[in-house]
Amino acid sequence: MASSGRLAAKPAVAKLSDMLADKKALTLSVAKRIAAAAEQEAIKNNWNIFIAIVDDGGNLMFLERMDDSQLASQEVSVQKARCALLFKRPTKALEDAVTGGRTVMMTLPNIVPVEGGIPLMAYGKIVGAIGISGVTSPQDGIVAKAGADELEKILSQG
Repeated sequence: MASSGRLAAKPAVAKLSDMLADKKALTLSVAKRIAAAAEQEAIKNNWNIFIAIVDDGGNLMFLERMDDSQLASQEVSVQKARCALLFKRPTKALEDAVTGGRTVMMTLPNIVPVEGGIPLMAYGKIVGAIGISGVTSPQDGIVAKAGADELEKILSQG
């Protein structure tokens, strides 16, 4: 056998730090600030709602029930948040697709095609989601947006 005289190059070994992603994550204190902004919007409009905030894995981080909220809205708020997270879009976009005739969307797992769920974004990445339930879907959407806007304010402060 002929030898080229060269040793085979060793494959590069990646450092552990290069193999793991750096990512931003919601903290409980930020989730509470997001929820407080949503609550203020609801109070301003005299709406009694549930506020749910999930992290980027869909785990419930914060849940608030305002006085006299309809009890069914507890689970709906959590599911709206998870839906927005899993589908990476506001639940209003899914509602619009279904009302636009894409009824096959209703067969997808984890879909809640009702306005009121919004992904929470930080530096172009989804870090969680907010879900609101308790009033009409458009009203839920207004409250959810107030919460999502609070995260943008927090991030703009540095």
